[in-house]
Amino acid sequence: MDWYSIVKFLHIACALVWVGGGFTLMLLAVRAQRAGNVEAMLQAMRATGELGNRLFAPLSLLTLAFGLVMCGFWVGFSELWIVIGLAGYFVTFSVGMLVFKPTAERMGKMIAKDGVTPAALAQGRRILSAARFDYSVMLVIVADMVLKPTLEDGFVLGAMALVVLGGAALALSSNPRAMKPAHA
Repeated sequence: MDWYSIVKFLHIACALVWVGGGFTLMLLAVRAQRAGNVEAMLQAMRATGELGNRLFAPLSLLTLAFGLVMCGFWVGFSELWIVIGLAGYFVTFSVGMLVFKPTAERMGKMIAKDGVTPAALAQGRRILSAARFDYSVMLVIVADMVLKPTLEDGFVLGAMALVVLGGAALALSSNPRAMKPAHA
Protein backbone atom coordinates (compact mmCIF):
# COMPACT_ATOMS: atom_id res chain seq x y z
CA MET A 1 0.00 0.00 0.00
CA ASP A 2 1.24 3.49 -0.81
CA TRP A 3 0.66 6.91 0.79
CA TYR A 4 -1.52 8.10 -2.10
CA SER A 5 -3.99 5.26 -1.49
CA ILE A 6 -4.16 6.05 2.23
CA VAL A 7 -4.74 9.78 1.63
CA LYS A 8 -7.30 9.01 -1.10
CA PHE A 9 -9.16 6.67 1.26
CA LEU A 10 -9.23 9.34 3.99
CA HIS A 11 -10.44 11.93 1.44
CA ILE A 12 -13.28 9.65 0.30
CA ALA A 13 -14.22 8.51 3.83
CA CYS A 14 -14.51 12.11 5.05
CA ALA A 15 -16.51 13.12 1.97
CA LEU A 16 -18.80 10.12 2.38
CA VAL A 17 -19.78 10.99 5.94
CA TRP A 18 -19.98 14.74 5.24
CA VAL A 19 -22.05 14.57 2.07
CA GLY A 20 -24.02 11.43 2.92
CA GLY A 21 -24.86 12.46 6.46
CA GLY A 22 -25.99 15.91 5.45
CA PHE A 23 -27.98 14.56 2.51
CA THR A 24 -29.78 12.07 4.75
CA LEU A 25 -30.76 14.79 7.22
CA MET A 26 -31.94 17.01 4.37
CA LEU A 27 -34.10 14.18 3.00
CA LEU A 28 -35.63 13.62 6.44
CA ALA A 29 -36.45 17.32 6.71
CA VAL A 30 -37.92 17.46 3.19
CA ARG A 31 -40.06 14.37 3.82
CA ALA A 32 -41.30 15.84 7.10
CA GLN A 33 -42.01 19.16 5.40
CA ARG A 34 -44.01 17.47 2.62
CA ALA A 35 -45.97 15.50 5.21
CA GLY A 36 -46.66 18.67 7.19
CA ASN A 37 -44.89 17.17 10.21
CA VAL A 38 -43.41 20.22 11.93
CA GLU A 39 -41.90 18.28 14.82
CA ALA A 40 -40.03 15.85 12.54
CA MET A 41 -38.79 18.70 10.34
CA LEU A 42 -37.54 20.61 13.37
CA GLN A 43 -35.87 17.46 14.72
CA ALA A 44 -33.98 17.01 11.44
CA MET A 45 -33.07 20.71 11.36
CA ARG A 46 -31.90 20.57 14.98
CA ALA A 47 -29.75 17.53 14.24
CA THR A 48 -28.29 19.32 11.24
CA GLY A 49 -27.52 22.35 13.37
CA GLU A 50 -25.93 20.27 16.10
CA LEU A 51 -23.85 18.24 13.67
CA GLY A 52 -22.99 21.16 11.39
CA ASN A 53 -20.17 22.65 13.43
CA ARG A 54 -19.18 19.47 15.25
CA LEU A 55 -19.13 16.99 12.36
CA PHE A 56 -19.96 18.35 8.91
CA ALA A 57 -17.71 21.44 8.94
CA PRO A 58 -14.65 19.56 10.25
CA LEU A 59 -15.23 16.72 7.79
CA SER A 60 -15.61 19.15 4.91
CA LEU A 61 -12.30 20.76 5.87
CA LEU A 62 -10.62 17.34 6.18
CA THR A 63 -12.04 16.36 2.78
CA LEU A 64 -10.50 19.52 1.33
CA ALA A 65 -7.20 19.00 3.16
CA PHE A 66 -6.78 15.40 1.99
CA GLY A 67 -7.73 16.46 -1.54
CA LEU A 68 -5.16 19.25 -1.47
CA VAL A 69 -2.52 16.82 -0.20
CA MET A 70 -3.26 14.47 -3.11
CA CYS A 71 -3.07 17.36 -5.56
CA GLY A 72 0.08 18.82 -4.03
CA PHE A 73 2.05 15.59 -3.98
CA TRP A 74 0.64 13.50 -6.81
CA VAL A 75 -2.02 14.96 -9.11
CA GLY A 76 -1.32 18.69 -9.47
CA PHE A 77 -3.75 21.56 -9.70
CA SER A 78 -3.92 22.16 -13.44
CA GLU A 79 -6.57 19.61 -14.42
CA LEU A 80 -10.08 20.94 -15.15
CA TRP A 81 -11.72 18.44 -12.81
CA ILE A 82 -9.55 19.68 -9.94
CA VAL A 83 -10.58 23.28 -10.65
CA ILE A 84 -14.27 22.27 -10.83
CA GLY A 85 -13.97 20.33 -7.56
CA LEU A 86 -12.31 23.25 -5.77
CA ALA A 87 -14.88 25.72 -7.13
CA GLY A 88 -17.70 23.43 -6.05
CA TYR A 89 -16.18 23.08 -2.60
CA PHE A 90 -15.93 26.86 -2.31
CA VAL A 91 -19.61 27.19 -3.26
CA THR A 92 -20.84 24.60 -0.76
CA PHE A 93 -18.61 25.94 2.01
CA SER A 94 -19.90 29.45 1.32
CA VAL A 95 -23.53 28.29 1.38
CA GLY A 96 -22.83 26.61 4.71
CA MET A 97 -21.19 29.64 6.27
CA LEU A 98 -23.35 32.36 4.69
CA VAL A 99 -26.77 30.68 4.63
CA PHE A 100 -27.01 27.52 6.75
CA LYS A 101 -25.12 28.69 9.82
CA PRO A 102 -26.70 32.15 10.31
CA THR A 103 -30.19 30.98 9.33
CA ALA A 104 -30.06 28.00 11.69
CA GLU A 105 -28.80 30.25 14.50
CA ARG A 106 -31.58 32.76 13.80
CA MET A 107 -34.18 29.98 13.74
CA GLY A 108 -32.83 28.55 17.02
CA LYS A 109 -33.04 31.94 18.73
CA MET A 110 -36.58 32.48 17.44
CA ILE A 111 -37.69 29.09 18.74
CA ALA A 112 -35.97 29.62 22.10
CA LYS A 113 -37.65 33.02 22.48
CA ASP A 114 -41.15 32.49 21.04
CA GLY A 115 -41.43 28.76 20.38
CA VAL A 116 -42.21 27.30 17.00
CA THR A 117 -43.75 30.16 15.07
CA PRO A 118 -44.51 30.60 11.38
CA ALA A 119 -41.50 32.94 11.20
CA ALA A 120 -39.23 30.25 12.64
CA LEU A 121 -40.63 27.71 10.19
CA ALA A 122 -39.93 30.14 7.36
CA GLN A 123 -36.26 30.07 8.40
CA GLY A 124 -36.36 26.27 8.23
CA ARG A 125 -37.85 26.42 4.73
CA ARG A 126 -35.07 28.83 3.72
CA ILE A 127 -32.47 26.31 4.85
CA LEU A 128 -34.19 23.51 2.92
CA SER A 129 -34.35 25.64 -0.21
CA ALA A 130 -30.64 26.41 0.03
CA ALA A 131 -29.94 22.72 0.68
CA ARG A 132 -31.52 21.80 -2.66
CA PHE A 133 -28.97 23.97 -4.42
CA ASP A 134 -26.12 22.92 -2.14
CA TYR A 135 -26.67 19.23 -2.76
CA SER A 136 -26.93 19.72 -6.52
CA VAL A 137 -23.45 21.24 -6.31
CA MET A 138 -22.26 18.36 -4.15
CA LEU A 139 -23.64 15.86 -6.67
CA VAL A 140 -21.66 17.63 -9.38
CA ILE A 141 -18.52 17.49 -7.22
CA VAL A 142 -18.94 13.75 -6.71
CA ALA A 143 -19.52 13.22 -10.46
CA ASP A 144 -16.54 15.45 -11.17
CA MET A 145 -14.26 13.42 -8.89
CA VAL A 146 -15.36 10.15 -10.49
CA LEU A 147 -15.59 11.19 -14.17
CA LYS A 148 -12.66 13.66 -14.18
CA PRO A 149 -13.94 15.62 -17.20
CA THR A 150 -11.70 17.58 -19.55
CA LEU A 151 -12.65 20.34 -21.97
CA GLU A 152 -13.33 17.64 -24.57
CA ASP A 153 -16.13 16.17 -22.41
CA GLY A 154 -18.80 18.65 -23.43
CA PHE A 155 -21.69 16.31 -22.68
CA VAL A 156 -20.51 15.65 -19.12
CA LEU A 157 -19.77 19.32 -18.48
CA GLY A 158 -23.17 20.28 -19.89
CA ALA A 159 -24.92 17.68 -17.73
CA MET A 160 -23.07 18.98 -14.67
CA ALA A 161 -24.15 22.54 -15.49
CA LEU A 162 -27.76 21.38 -15.90
CA VAL A 163 -27.68 19.69 -12.48
CA VAL A 164 -26.46 22.91 -10.83
CA LEU A 165 -29.04 24.98 -12.71
CA GLY A 166 -31.75 22.48 -11.76
CA GLY A 167 -30.71 22.74 -8.10
CA ALA A 168 -30.82 26.53 -8.32
CA ALA A 169 -34.26 26.39 -9.92
CA LEU A 170 -35.52 24.04 -7.18
CA ALA A 171 -34.08 26.31 -4.51
CA LEU A 172 -35.61 29.44 -5.97
CA SER A 173 -38.97 28.04 -6.99
CA SER A 174 -39.75 25.57 -4.26
CA ASN A 175 -43.23 26.24 -3.04
CA PRO A 176 -43.59 23.97 -0.01
CA ARG A 177 -46.84 23.37 1.73
CA ALA A 178 -47.56 25.91 4.40
CA MET A 179 -46.59 24.36 7.68
CA LYS A 180 -48.06 25.50 10.93
CA PRO A 181 -46.87 24.84 14.44
CA ALA A 182 -48.78 22.10 16.23
CA HIS A 183 -50.29 24.57 18.70
CA ALA A 184 -51.58 26.95 16.00
